[in-house]
Amino acid sequence: MKKINVRDAEGYELCHDITQILPGQFKGTKFLRGHIIRKEDIEVLISLGKENIFVLEEGDKEKNLVHEDDAAKFIVKKLNLDKESFEISDIREGKINISAREDGVLKIDVSTLNRINGIGEIILVTKYNNSYVRKGETVAATRVIPLMIEREQLEEMEKLSMDKDILRLKKICKDKKLGLITTGNEVYNGIIKDRSKEALLLKYRRYEINEIEQVFSKDDREMIKGYIKEFEKEKDIIMCTGGMSVDPDDITPSAIRESGWEVITYGTPVLPGAMFMIAYKGEKVLLGLPGGVVFSEKTVFDVLLPRILAGDRITKQEIVKMGHGGLLG
Repeated sequence: MKKINVRDAEGYELCHDITQILPGQFKGTKFLRGHIIRKEDIEVLISLGKENIFVLEEGDKEKNLVHEDDAAKFIVKKLNLDKESFEISDIREGKINISAREDGVLKIDVSTLNRINGIGEIILVTKYNNSYVRKGETVAATRVIPLMIEREQLEEMEKLSMDKDILRLKKICKDKKLGLITTGNEVYNGIIKDRSKEALLLKYRRYEINEIEQVFSKDDREMIKGYIKEFEKEKDIIMCTGGMSVDPDDITPSAIRESGWEVITYGTPVLPGAMFMIAYKGEKVLLGLPGGVVFSEKTVFDVLLPRILAGDRITKQEIVKMGHGGLLG
């Protein structure tokens, strides 16, 4: 690759895209790679700050160098992406974007991602692991830093990605059957109006789930356990609201424990929503929801809900790690 003065560039082929930036108005490609520079282009290039341009020389391929466009295409190919889950953009200015073809939970092999980004001059960027993404949303992008990159770096990336699913998308199950057990003498006796179903429906409707069957229970351990037993026959997700604090008369957590479910955690390092409880029985999920879930816009429930709907089994270790970034509002 050699550098020549732009005023002497007529007739030469551009070896990379040229970007134009008009602050507040436009940022995009003005000239594409492969464009043959015409006389009238020279003043435009100068206005873009290009006093010199770079052109390829015949020996570049023999030097084991790969152009940025070809490198980005190589990287995307070696990611082995599921074509039904991801869409790959055209290349622009050496970069390729990867977007979701459907709603779902984005799964990232973070360890392999970090190793790829540690190679040297390759960058692969993604949204956070376990992010909920919408159809059409950009979830990752890749490029290389130099205009020409050594082939050995790409070969190393290929070895790291071999037999790996670095990016996956888990679909949201939109036909989950939901049951809600609302506890509390004050609600059961009609002293105060319950708002939990209304609040929870607002959250579930984001995932196109519109039905929740609700029952009301007194602050009675056996009554709560009875409803849990009834719901577990036909519901995929059971939620309990009310009685989730540490007050002596708050008995919902003990009712859940005594119902034979595997409790993963009671309590999370996340605010709002610290008194959250999650338990499993086979593929079914039981959630103890503290009051913050009803009255706060974002809680631990909102963070975990997409994963629960995608069929993830939440572990205690994952809950422990939520303290980093767990102050939600």
